[in-house]
Amino acid sequence: MRDIRRLLFICLAGVSFSLGVIGLFLPVMPTTCFMLVAVWAASKSSPRFANWIRRHPRFGPSILAWERERAIPKHAKWMACIMLLVSMAVIAFTVEPLWLSGSLILGLTGIAAWILTRPTPSLGRCPVLSSLEDSSSRPRQESR
Repeated sequence: MRDIRRLLFICLAGVSFSLGVIGLFLPVMPTTCFMLVAVWAASKSSPRFANWIRRHPRFGPSILAWERERAIPKHAKWMACIMLLVSMAVIAFTVEPLWLSGSLILGLTGIAAWILTRPTPSLGRCPVLSSLEDSSSRPRQESR
């Protein structure tokens, strides 16, 4: 049963990572949320894969900022809010019952407010990354 659970988490991590990579090229698809799911699932099944994502030059900083201080980088906030505004405009012009379009727009406004109220990552050395670097740079002791 443990092997099946591990396999499911590895599959979820792989699918989420793949969707996050696709999100780099499709402006309507998010990247960071899929990467967060990928790191979470990989942490439960493949710590090596999770650490690789955390150290990735493109994905790592946003993930570490979220894990470290629940912060969202300013560029990600702007992009998310722009996409939410585009979604609201599409809903306003395409969804027919007024109560439904109003409810959806209100919900998206709440999501935008939540995103904007998250802190911006502080500058400085990331404790998560530094602990990973420290553990990988320690010399291994040989047993005699």
